[in-house]
Amino acid sequence: MMSPIILLLLAFGLGLAGWLAARARAWTFKRDAVNGRIAALPNYHAWYVALWIVIPVVMFIALWSAIAPQLVTQTVLSSPAAAELPAFGFQRDSIMSEARAVAGGSARAVFNEEAAALVEPYKQAITRYNIIGVLSTLVIAFLTGVWSFLRVKPDFAARTRVERAVMVILLLASLVAILTTLGIAVSLVFETVRFFGMVSPIDFLFGTQWGPDPMSNPDNPDGSRYGAIPLFWGTIYIGAIIAMIVAIPLGLMSAIYLTQYADPRVRSWVKPALEILAGVPTVVYGYFAALTVAPAIRDWAQAIGISNASSESALAAGLVMGVMIIPFVSSMADDSIAAVPQAMRDGSLAMGATRSETIRRVLVPAALPGIVAGVMLAVSRAIGETMIVVMAAGAAANLTGNPLEAMTTVTFQIVAMLTGEGSFDHPATLAAFALGFVLFVVTLGLNFIALRVVKRFREAYE
Repeated sequence: MMSPIILLLLAFGLGLAGWLAARARAWTFKRDAVNGRIAALPNYHAWYVALWIVIPVVMFIALWSAIAPQLVTQTVLSSPAAAELPAFGFQRDSIMSEARAVAGGSARAVFNEEAAALVEPYKQAITRYNIIGVLSTLVIAFLTGVWSFLRVKPDFAARTRVERAVMVILLLASLVAILTTLGIAVSLVFETVRFFGMVSPIDFLFGTQWGPDPMSNPDNPDGSRYGAIPLFWGTIYIGAIIAMIVAIPLGLMSAIYLTQYADPRVRSWVKPALEILAGVPTVVYGYFAALTVAPAIRDWAQAIGISNASSESALAAGLVMGVMIIPFVSSMADDSIAAVPQAMRDGSLAMGATRSETIRRVLVPAALPGIVAGVMLAVSRAIGETMIVVMAAGAAANLTGNPLEAMTTVTFQIVAMLTGEGSFDHPATLAAFALGFVLFVVTLGLNFIALRVVKRFREAYE
């Protein structure tokens, strides 16, 4: 099938042509109008016509991209060449996929002889519906363009119409995040309800043994094997305790240094270098944790007499994760401290306070909303991290406080259960959705807590 990109480029090209034509027509109104005044500027008339061309055409392209492949398939199935195909099943789909790939140019030849007879019908159907798509695009653009172009008159309030259209577009854009979050929540809730229909929520939320068996009987699962407390503890221990012990002091102190003590030339180099950490891929952090930090921690532990230290440990993952999220804490704290009014600094210094006292008693309390927001963002980021845990912390679901032992987290188990070959009707696979739902609720709760804390202290210091 023709790529939707081509139709989109055609739509924007037609929209540009309509924009230029309407603008030229509006300029003639301006020259002929009394005192040179018309109801809207020429650019608004031009955007009115362009929007009326582009938006209907884009909507048609989206609809056509969804239904055209089905039309092609139905046309091929109705051809005489498809009479010998199996009625249903994987074999028929495989044959048709081969023929479609060759007809579309993504493959050179077919492996099944039955697919060779379908290549030509596919080519004919694709060509036919490509022509229909292009002609339909041109017809829709012409009709909407002519209708909107005829409305371009000196007394036409094009500005009002364009601003309303832009407002609707912005509203739809803002709804994307809301609808996406709603879709995620609904899908997680649906699968979680299915899982809790097989395994008791009490066993899942309060059990201390985690060891799902994908090969067990799905109709009679052992609920005692689905206790997620070790996973929750590992996630909190690595992402919200060890990582935060590293990230909060280093991030906050670096922000204080850069805003209060650093020379401008030093700040111009150090701040971008610090923020580079946020752009490093997490898999690179994972390699660093697995190949450098974890062996160093194991050797150090053995040197002080801990013989059973593991090369995969919660401490290694937490330390590297803490380094990874330092920019989240530092950047938010930096911006918040820098935004404190200069009058508050000067007033504190004028009262005889030292610079360190001003920082502790004036700047940090005043900047607390931004600092808390940065910390909560960092905690959410750490809790959702996967690659570092995969490479450095291990897969063992241990309920222990020893940071030198291997641990696992919720995100690691979600990846492990969804990347296998297990059935999506088995509780061992559905458990991943229940874990994801719990993680979603926890992250959402952290965001609400951050908003409440920020609101409370912002009111206190504004």
